[in-house]
Amino acid sequence: MSSFDREKWEARYRDGRGYGGAPDPFLDEVAARFLPRTGRALDLAGGTGRHARWLAQRGLEVTLCDISPSALQTAASWAQEEGLALHTSELDLDEAFPEGPWDVVLVSFFLVRDLLPALVAQLSRGGVFVLVHPTRRNLERHAKPTERWLLEDGELDEGVPGLLTLHHEEGFREGGRHEVRYVGRRVSSSGAEPPGS
Repeated sequence: MSSFDREKWEARYRDGRGYGGAPDPFLDEVAARFLPRTGRALDLAGGTGRHARWLAQRGLEVTLCDISPSALQTAASWAQEEGLALHTSELDLDEAFPEGPWDVVLVSFFLVRDLLPALVAQLSRGGVFVLVHPTRRNLERHAKPTERWLLEDGELDEGVPGLLTLHHEEGFREGGRHEVRYVGRRVSSSGAEPPGS
C-alpha cells in the first residue's frame, strides 16, 4: 500500500470516521449454516473490528489485521471492555499475509482479488471464506469506491479456485450499495468437499 493510502486510512480512523460498531447483517444470515463457533478466525483489513468482535463473541479465536494503528487501538479497547479475546496485527497486505491456517477468513469492503491465492492457501481444510464487497454497478448510485476498487459485476459467478461455493448473491442492498456476498469453503486438492462439511 502506498504511503498516501496508508495515511488516508490512518487519518480516517484517527478521526473516528470508520464503519461503526455494528456487524454486517449478512453475517447473521449465513452464520448458522456455514460458520463454525470454534477455531481461528481472521478479519482481514477489518478496521476497528466490528466483524472481529462479532466473531469473537461466537467463540472464535480472532485476529484482526489492518494497516491503521488507530483502528487497531480502538478495536483492542472495545474488546477489552467487552472481555473478548482479540489479537490485533498491523500489517500491509501488499507486503505479507497473516500466517494461518485459518478456519474463517472474513473480508468486508477490501478488494482482495490479487490476494485470493494466498488467502485460499492459508485457509484450513474445510475453512470458510466470507466476502462482502461492492461491484462496478455500485457506481450507478455512488461515486465511491471508484472503479479501481470495485469487483466486476458477476466476477465471482464462477466461484473462487480452491473453494466450494456455499452462498453467492449479488445485488442492491438495503443501504443502497450494489454488493457481492460470497461464502466458500476450502476443498481438498482433488476438488471434492472435505469430510465433515
